[in-house]
Amino acid sequence: MAFNRNELSGAFGDIGTDLPLIIAMIPAAGLDTASVFIMVGVMQILTGLLYGLPMPMQPLKAMAVIVITEKVAGPTLFGAGLAIGAVMLILAVPGLLAWLARMIPLHVVRGVQLGLALSLGLLALRQYVPALGGPGYVLAAVCFAIVIALKGNRRFPPALPVVGLGIVVALLWHVDGGAILSGVGLHWPEIHVPRMQDIATGFVLLALPQIPLSLSNSVIATHKTTADLFPERAVSIRKLGVTYGIVNLVVPFFSGIPLCHGCGGLAGHHAFGARTGGSVIIYGSMYVVIGLFFSGVADEVVRLFPYPVLGVILLFEALTLAALVGDVAGSRRQLTIAILVALLAAGLPQGYVIGLVIGTLLTYVYDRFTMLREPGE
Repeated sequence: MAFNRNELSGAFGDIGTDLPLIIAMIPAAGLDTASVFIMVGVMQILTGLLYGLPMPMQPLKAMAVIVITEKVAGPTLFGAGLAIGAVMLILAVPGLLAWLARMIPLHVVRGVQLGLALSLGLLALRQYVPALGGPGYVLAAVCFAIVIALKGNRRFPPALPVVGLGIVVALLWHVDGGAILSGVGLHWPEIHVPRMQDIATGFVLLALPQIPLSLSNSVIATHKTTADLFPERAVSIRKLGVTYGIVNLVVPFFSGIPLCHGCGGLAGHHAFGARTGGSVIIYGSMYVVIGLFFSGVADEVVRLFPYPVLGVILLFEALTLAALVGDVAGSRRQLTIAILVALLAAGLPQGYVIGLVIGTLLTYVYDRFTMLREPGE
């Protein structure tokens, strides 16, 4: 475990996906700001300690989109967290997740990772970078140049000057530092006991749409990404599923949002310098501090991280994920299937599970067809 400038830089590698979703979910579901930030932070810290790797926790994306667009109430969201936590434990403990991982070919997993990279890259370029108009483009261009110049530099890791520049610009431009300081106060998480009705409703409304994405991205692709980036520090797929499950059996009782692992977050922390769980602990501590002391002015605090800056961070997270497809580029068949899976994942509702199923079926059908042809050739 390390706590140095590289871990501090890596700590911001997943902020581009997490903060916007969290801030949008709180008013949509009527959530308690302190509870949400504190529980996100605590689970980041515990995961960093448990894995010793930059293995962050992040909001469940499919659930978040439904909550934001449909204004699903907090109790239903908490019920959904318990439901999906139980499902993941049922799949992980007896080894079903490991069986699924063995059945899905590597190039199909690469397609899922590439699909997520496409989604993140498009989000960064279409929404985050243009968010502040012309000045935002200039800020993003400067940040992009800084990251390119310092990428891989262990002495001057890139996220620190990028995030620092963003904070300075925000304070000079549109953030009221005085308002932030005047809003300091101590807040604790709210205790909540989910009802069976909320668990059932949450399972149908939120957990079922989330499960395919969690299986493909949060567990299987994260397992593979961990092996790619940290080949000497193996993490079992069962362990990923168990921690996913346990976290979501705990956070609803403290009014926290459901959370998961994610290959994008892992890649983002690594891309900006993180190599240990120290980055996740630093990242989680930031959320705990916001929740405990600044939850009353959290909207203002979050504006310290301008969207164009988050967009650049998100873009490099996407590029790191996309680069992983390179190890199947030598096979035209595998690369074609990987690209097809990526396009399905990025372009369709429930595209991750559709791409996963179609890519796996195509692989087995092709292999079977090839075996049938060989004896007669």
